[in-house]
Amino acid sequence: MTALATTPIGSRLDTALGRFTMYRLVLWVLAALAAYSMLLDALGWLTFGLPEMVAHLALCLGLTYVSNRALAALFRVRPHSESSLITGLLLYFLFWPTQLSPEVRLADLAGVALACVIASASKYALAWRGRHIFNPAAAGAFLAGLTGLNIATWWAATPPMLLLLLPGVLLVLYRTRKLLMGTVFTVVAVSIVAAELLRAGSDLGAALWQALAQRPVLFFAGFMLTEPLTLPPRRWQQLFLAAVVGVLFAVPYNLGFVANSPELALLVGNLLAFCAGQRGRIRLRFEGSRRLTPTTTEFRFRPERPVRFSAGQYLELHLPHAKADGKGLRRVFSLTSAPDSPVLTIGVGTADPLSSAKRSLLALEPGDELTATSVGGDFVLPRKKPAAPVLLIAAGIGITPYLAQLAASRERDVVLLYLAKNASELAYSDELERSGARVLARLADGSSPPPFMQDVGAARGAGSAGGSSVRAGRPARLDGTSLRELVPDIASREVFVSGSPVSVRSLRAAARAAGARRIHVDSFAGY
Repeated sequence: MTALATTPIGSRLDTALGRFTMYRLVLWVLAALAAYSMLLDALGWLTFGLPEMVAHLALCLGLTYVSNRALAALFRVRPHSESSLITGLLLYFLFWPTQLSPEVRLADLAGVALACVIASASKYALAWRGRHIFNPAAAGAFLAGLTGLNIATWWAATPPMLLLLLPGVLLVLYRTRKLLMGTVFTVVAVSIVAAELLRAGSDLGAALWQALAQRPVLFFAGFMLTEPLTLPPRRWQQLFLAAVVGVLFAVPYNLGFVANSPELALLVGNLLAFCAGQRGRIRLRFEGSRRLTPTTTEFRFRPERPVRFSAGQYLELHLPHAKADGKGLRRVFSLTSAPDSPVLTIGVGTADPLSSAKRSLLALEPGDELTATSVGGDFVLPRKKPAAPVLLIAAGIGITPYLAQLAASRERDVVLLYLAKNASELAYSDELERSGARVLARLADGSSPPPFMQDVGAARGAGSAGGSSVRAGRPARLDGTSLRELVPDIASREVFVSGSPVSVRSLRAAARAAGARRIHVDSFAGY
């Protein structure tokens, strides 16, 4: 592929985090926070007592894990162990560790135990066609609180915890691409809380400190609000949800038997998100596959009911398989089929070495059934300006989201810049030719693309000095100058960039340097 300028720190972080699913990362961060909390207690910065904290953690993890497996067996589905452990760790931080001496407070223990069981049960009972309606930990805490046995205190919002909590939250929000959503919620909630404290006589610094360090704003934003199965599909919906939940989180109210609480704010937000999204699990029947290039394969599925999506959105597949790797059982794939197609198709990189998920895909036989847990994404062409010209930049497998877009926008002025290693790696050539779009091909090895594509080989027009050469088999760099030469009217086009995180980062910088004003990106972290 064309050589690209990269940002070392950002690229390394993307590469490192791309090795794990969101679930695995959240599990590890929460586990690190749990260990850190026990260290703080041993140092005297927390005062629960180490035996109480260990017993509390064992209770939360043990009950959520065992109850989840029992319910999965009852409903004849495969248990998601990582999800149950995450729920247990969340409840560990939501409920105060129960006092064990001089006497055990049985009511407190019963309340925590009930919250754990309810949280597991909510994944099955409070679900619609396999999709969670409510965040399990929030549902467990809220319903257990109604019994009066125990009430969630969200003790993670303790100043000593902030030292590790803040980087942990930022890491999770960065990995899940929810930094803006978390920021909107935090700004709304902190503004309301700080305003109330200022009215009560606090100075601004103390008000902000209390809102951030002594309220569960950060913990809530990082680990509860952004839970993927309870989010609406579009970014603007997620930002709106973050603002609404921020208000419900921070504004005090009392409705008799319930008062404002973080868990109630989240449950209301979950209900709003459920109404906005694809309400239910999508059952798919595998129909077959075809080789697109030596390193990519297309897979075809027929859904049991119509699937609502916009061209450019993704499908999250649940791929049960033995010996799953560190990325878990769920994978996200761009839909290459048109929104009105009765068959759903995805294009997947299948070069060696293969992940366990890709091996499971390649092992599918016609008639096998899978489920998809969600459809979403904002990598869609502008709707308010259906005639607005666009530039689509695809790096390798990044071509996949554009197939549905091209099929749905034949009247639009489209330029597609396709970067690939060689001509044999140009996937979907027939579909691209039928689309009528102007296609520019930039191939790293200098080979010639199909005749309908304009050859803009890597060795021509790169670098700020004009010409360049390919040295030691490495193609010339694609920067802002060369991109502007390829697409002189780039400033008047909305630009879309799709590919690996490293490619996207560099190509976005090149597009910005070339004069692009609006740039949309879609990163493929690898799976």
